[in-house]
Amino acid sequence: MYKHILLPAEFSDSQSYDRAYAVAANLLDDGGKITLLNVIEPIPTYAETYVPPNFEISSRAGLQEKLDEMAARLGISNTALVLGGAGRSIVDWAEENDADCIVITSHRPAFSDFFLGSTAAWVVRHAKMSVHVLR
Repeated sequence: MYKHILLPAEFSDSQSYDRAYAVAANLLDDGGKITLLNVIEPIPTYAETYVPPNFEISSRAGLQEKLDEMAARLGISNTALVLGGAGRSIVDWAEENDADCIVITSHRPAFSDFFLGSTAAWVVRHAKMSVHVLR
């Protein structure tokens, strides 16, 4: 069992986190916590000139609202929103915040990542803690 489980989430309509939360809750020690994490991918430099000046601030506020809504629906009280590349940011956050398990969903793999999606594959290869992958 685990004391601190990280549940990375993205906000695509096709992805449901009910199952991932159920798995995390079953793996959690009594008194443990689950943190719902969303990673904001940086805007590519070639596109920055086409983005309104306050886009990042308003986008971050909107994503935090969505994250809070998802957390409330799942019954999770801890959330985190970070900026960076998805795989690396998930692993870095988990290490910096003493998560001892990551429960991550995997979907739509490319040919090079046939068995896992690219983010899940990166997390599995680089995480120092346990990783549970749901397909």
